Amino acid sequence: MHAAPVRANAIPTVATALRAVESLLLSSGQRTARQNAWTAVLEDRRRAKDRVEAEHVLRAVADLRS
Repeated sequence: MHAAPVRANAIPTVATALRAVESLLLSSGQRTARQNAWTAVLEDRRRAKDRVEAEHVLRAVADLRS
């Protein structure tokens, strides 16, 4: 049985490095607040997209009736 080779010179990505710095600098409460804020941003974007799609559907229906 052979062990899988290990890359000793693996370079972390920028995102990984930023997360490591963030974990050192921010308390867990601040980190949670940032994650919650980002989740809220993504949800707002989703709702805005849904709203635009609904407007398109309503306009199409209105055009068919006129």
